[in-house]
Amino acid sequence: MKRSDLTFLFLPVWKRNLIVYRRIWKVNFMVPLLEPLFYLAAFGIGLSGLIGDVVYAGQELSYIRFIAPALLATAMMFNAFFETTYASFVRMYYQKTFDAMLATPLSLEEVITAEIVWGATKSMLAAAIILGVISAFGYAAYPWALLVIPLAFLGGMVFGSAGMFFTGITPSIDMFNLPFFLLVTPLFLFSGTFFPVSSLPAWGQYLAQVSPLYHLVELTRLVTMGRMESDPLLSLSYLALFAVFFYFLSIRSMRKRLIK
Repeated sequence: MKRSDLTFLFLPVWKRNLIVYRRIWKVNFMVPLLEPLFYLAAFGIGLSGLIGDVVYAGQELSYIRFIAPALLATAMMFNAFFETTYASFVRMYYQKTFDAMLATPLSLEEVITAEIVWGATKSMLAAAIILGVISAFGYAAYPWALLVIPLAFLGGMVFGSAGMFFTGITPSIDMFNLPFFLLVTPLFLFSGTFFPVSSLPAWGQYLAQVSPLYHLVELTRLVTMGRMESDPLLSLSYLALFAVFFYFLSIRSMRKRLIK
């Protein structure tokens, strides 16, 4: 079989992950369903009354309406990053699934691509569920809000590729605390999720521009409520370049780890 004939062999690997997911989908379904409800209840009943309205992109918004799109974006990040770190590490190190796959005509690129695309798929599934929740509260404007689904795939590719890179360089599963604490948590807190970036000093705004989650949050706000503070083409370009850059980094790191 020619190598060119194997271009889409990552799809059976993706399907394998889907089959496994379907066995436990009820448990996985509950987290993205209940998590936004908890956040909306906490911020809507608690902080929203203390903070009042938020000025964003020249418009006054209730605090709960401001953070609702951010819940979508952060779910995209968490689902993809978790899937290609902890879940992929288990498949690679404990279950030896990657070794078994590499003993077939599959290439390393196809296996890793399937893992990243599966992480992006998990982001899409979570985003679809959360979109339904925030839509029930009236925090999404249609039909543009449907663009959340392809946007979630892009966000999943961004953070799935980054997660897979860390899987390639992390020596043990316990060490994933470091990228979660040093990367994911700061992004979660300081990417315009809980307060407008425009309220930060100049240096803080500059740092926020580097955050891929900031651009994902901005684009999610654009498609759900029609407003954003950054340039949409710039944000899309940044996310696409970030995904491509870390995709190739992840291939390189996983090659060093798996090919001996």
